[in-house]
Amino acid sequence: MIRNLTLCAALVALAACATDAPSPPAAVDAARAGPVPTRLTGYLPAGALDGKAILPAPAAPDSAQGRAERAMYDETRALEGTPRWKAAIEDNEIWQGGALKRFSCALGKELSEARTPTAWRILHRIELDVRDVGTPAKDHYGRLRPAVGNDKPICIARAEWMKTNASYPSGHAMVGWTWGLLLTELAPERADRLLVAGREMGESRAICGVHYMSDIEAGRTLASGMVARLHAEPAFNADMAMARTEIARAPAASGCDG
Repeated sequence: MIRNLTLCAALVALAACATDAPSPPAAVDAARAGPVPTRLTGYLPAGALDGKAILPAPAAPDSAQGRAERAMYDETRALEGTPRWKAAIEDNEIWQGGALKRFSCALGKELSEARTPTAWRILHRIELDVRDVGTPAKDHYGRLRPAVGNDKPICIARAEWMKTNASYPSGHAMVGWTWGLLLTELAPERADRLLVAGREMGESRAICGVHYMSDIEAGRTLASGMVARLHAEPAFNADMAMARTEIARAPAASGCDG
């Protein structure tokens, strides 16, 4: 709880530093976060991990942690209109250029179906594994998202799915942390940048107002377990070996700051 409140204060402080920031783009449709149509499947066999057995129940709304997380949601609405809010919008878009671009810049190499097809396939299949592992836990615990029942600003378009797609664990946090860990294996010299990208992609969900911080932490827990389990799959290991050579030969990422 103390850690979450400390992060809350830090996030809100960012708003004071961004008074003159340009207006952010309009909230995007969350459907853009989904994968493009594909015939791919995840690497893991059915039942390889039981997310609902691995995770404890989320904090009750009237518990000390539950109240602290609600306070964090309320206070971080002040970040609307800041550069960090804009980054959270971009992180929402897993397959439409936002999150993938962030990881390309962190990697220093272009991640795309054209330039790094094996690495791109790994990231795509991993996102499908995330859904298979995370969705049963979401359905089991049924935690309401923080934006349900109020009209405070969030960084994606409000829609009916928010009332039925549970908050715990965060699928985006799972994707971000899994990508960060696996790309670090492929390019260990870029570890710091990649792991920051993975961490911030999860934190973007709290800034966005669609998850509590414990949803994000739960997502990272499942992501770490998923990465360990993936190494028992021959198809995954074969793709990782190919991707390591592919990334070494890939062109540098373009359009990155810094």
